Order: sequence, then C-alpha cells, then structure tokens
Amino acid sequence: MEENTAVKNGTSCQVLTFRLAEEVYGVDIMSVREVMDFAGVTKVPHTPDFMVGVINLRGNVVPVVDLKKKFRMGATERSVNTCIIIVEMQIDGESTILGALADSVQEVVEFEDSVIEDAPRIGTQLNTAFIAGMAKRESGFVIILNVNAVFSMNELSAIAQPAAEEHAE
Repeated sequence: MEENTAVKNGTSCQVLTFRLAEEVYGVDIMSVREVMDFAGVTKVPHTPDFMVGVINLRGNVVPVVDLKKKFRMGATERSVNTCIIIVEMQIDGESTILGALADSVQEVVEFEDSVIEDAPRIGTQLNTAFIAGMAKRESGFVIILNVNAVFSMNELSAIAQPAAEEHAE
C-alpha cells in the first residue's frame, strides 16, 4: 500500500473537503490541481460504469469519474453545486490527471494528526486501502481519501486507454 503523506506526517495536513450524498470526504490539498464547474463532458464508449467521460482541460484530455458510482452510492445528480475536482495522482511513478465529480465542495480544513485515525478494519473482505484516514470533527467524520489508491491498476488502464484514443482522433 502506498504511503499517503497527507496523514500522520507528524504535524498536520490540509484537506479539501467535499460532499458525496450526505457524507463528507477529503483529499490532500497537495493533490488537488483545481475545482471546476460541471460543464460539458464527452461520453466515451466502452468505459467503466463510473467514468462519466472526458473534458478538455487547456488542450489536455482529462477523464472524469463519478466517485458516487465508484463507491456504489448511486449516480451524482447534476445541480448548481456539482463540480469536478481535478486531482493529480501517481501511477507507476508517473503523474496522471483525473477529474472527480462531487455533489459540492466545502472548504479547505487543516487537521492535526491527533484527530486523524486509521481507516476502520472491517474484516478481510472490505478493501479500505483507498481511505487514508478518518478525521474527527464535532459533526462527525471526514473520510480522507488516498487518491493514489482509489482506483485499481485495471480500472485506471480502462480509463486511460479510451481517453488516449479520444485524444488521438
């Protein structure tokens, strides 16, 4: 499992928080490139169910995924608050850009290590490697995602291949 520098680094971490349904999630601010309004997305055939399509980001083809579908929480319903969080992740030592749909973006929060716990261990059947930690707040928890572990290599290959083909045309 890859180490996530956002959690347990001895001091604190800054996290961009966002909503998926009623839950609050977060990603290390260092992996966030930008937040965009949800606009036109080009559908790409033969992609995984959770892939919404691709967008043109300053001349680059960027795949956009629906995290709610990926996490089996239903599909993201488009609203005035729906946005795309552009994140940078590491795959086999190479940087990859990906867009993630969110119901809404909340704020950037700084969490001290003392309020972040490891992902819960719920038997061997549940893979929680994509959870970097659980930050405690008065209103509940923020589930901090490890963007480098949210997708398997097979899923990333399935996403990257059609995006590359779309760009080549």
